[in-house]
Amino acid sequence: MKKIMHILFLSCLKATELIEKKFHFKLTIKEKLQLKLHKMMCEACTKYDKQSSLLEKGISKTLKNNYTDIELDNLKLMIHKKIEQSK
Repeated sequence: MKKIMHILFLSCLKATELIEKKFHFKLTIKEKLQLKLHKMMCEACTKYDKQSSLLEKGISKTLKNNYTDIELDNLKLMIHKKIEQSK
């Protein structure tokens, strides 16, 4: 039983690694299942996932567009507001 628990359940450190990994690489089915199970039990990692997704979207939009300094400041404010709303 302990082996099954160890295989299925992740630490928060490993869960955050998988959250970051999924933005750049495809997760295996095992990793997806482990992350989903962990996030079902861990509110902190669920919030971390939402915040990381928001940051990734903002960064990718910034890299695709040439924003002015004023537009970047507005984008930063918008990101901060979204993060605060997700808490």
